Amino acid sequence: MSGAGGTVLGDDAIVLPGSARTRDEAITEAGRLLVASGAVEPSYVDAMHERERSVSTHMGNGLAIPHGTLTAKADIRRTAMTFARYPDGVDWNGNPVEFVVGIAGAGDDHLELLSRLAGVFTDDDQVQRLRAARSPAEVRGILDGA
Repeated sequence: MSGAGGTVLGDDAIVLPGSARTRDEAITEAGRLLVASGAVEPSYVDAMHERERSVSTHMGNGLAIPHGTLTAKADIRRTAMTFARYPDGVDWNGNPVEFVVGIAGAGDDHLELLSRLAGVFTDDDQVQRLRAARSPAEVRGILDGA
């Protein structure tokens, strides 16, 4: 995925498999990947946890999309995403989550990102392809609709 200002989902932001074992660890892992990519300030990670405490970011179909609160918009330098796959699943408030996509959307960019993700994750064939993906390039191709 790419957009204004470069790649929204870089190779270094795709983890196959992720190392987290809990929901909070998975949120932190997604946040650290956003920080490492230069997309957000470190304080954005705290805002991701704050958002999760108020509203679950579990979306169904094995997907969670952690993101920061509205007040954390100032912590976003550029729109970016992260992708982590957890083959053994992570317990997300009692729901099994296999895919965690962290997002930071500058302006209204988060709406486009969420729309694109919804298109992929409502298609069982695409979800199976993500489950089988072996490389960051493969993941990016699926998320880009290739």
